Amino acid sequence: MHDINARGIVLLGCGKMGSAMLAGWLAQGIEPGAVHVIDPNPSDWLRSTGVQLNVGLPPAPAVAVLAVKPQMMGAALPQLAALGEGETLFVSIAAGTTLATLGTALGEGSPIIRAMPNTPAAVGAGISGIIGNAQVGPTHLEQAERLLSAVGEVVTLDDESQMDAVTGLSGSGPAYVFHMIEAMAQAGMAQGLSADLAMQLARATVVGAARLADDSPDSAATLRENVTSPNGTTAAALAVLMDDTNGLPPLMVRAIAAAADRSRELAQ
Repeated sequence: MHDINARGIVLLGCGKMGSAMLAGWLAQGIEPGAVHVIDPNPSDWLRSTGVQLNVGLPPAPAVAVLAVKPQMMGAALPQLAALGEGETLFVSIAAGTTLATLGTALGEGSPIIRAMPNTPAAVGAGISGIIGNAQVGPTHLEQAERLLSAVGEVVTLDDESQMDAVTGLSGSGPAYVFHMIEAMAQAGMAQGLSADLAMQLARATVVGAARLADDSPDSAATLRENVTSPNGTTAAALAVLMDDTNGLPPLMVRAIAAAADRSRELAQ
């Protein structure tokens, strides 16, 4: 992080995702004085961090991170255009804003990386897919990975076209798991449990299973098989969930396709 502490880093937008990243950077050893944050509605926490808040930009920061909502990008990009065509690496986490759009606004010669993190970044358990434009080299990718690893895992994509699938799978995916908790609780209520008890059981089950999957070297399929006794209760439920026509796999294919299609529409 020496280069960042020496040259500075700009964070444009400090909502939930920006705050999660900033907290991770400060924990990694980036000096608060090296961070320049531009945010029209700073939180009390942001004010307490000691970063440089809404006081202008350094002349040639190492990195500028665009963390505003996609619909705010049009108004936000001109604020950073003066840093384009130089030594600054741009990292955008705005869904649906393409490398081409970013290049037009920031300069075609600017190294630009698109990233798609997800909301578990708030607890350091996110995962981000990243892809860079033609100006991005291995050092740029390494720098972006280091910054994003402050909030979770990072994977490098082969092509920008994969970003829509990443958006549909991991970007929007936490909401699918939250809805699964809701659905499991509702099913428990249908079997006679109280609402509070059903929700407690559903939440703890999903959290526990996720932790088990994270800690185990086994595949998800192996973990599933390990808890499925022949002709037992789990097998009875899985016969419904794994149905090729009406089960979870075809439903998930349709759900993630819908999210990916919407991501493509937003990019137009």
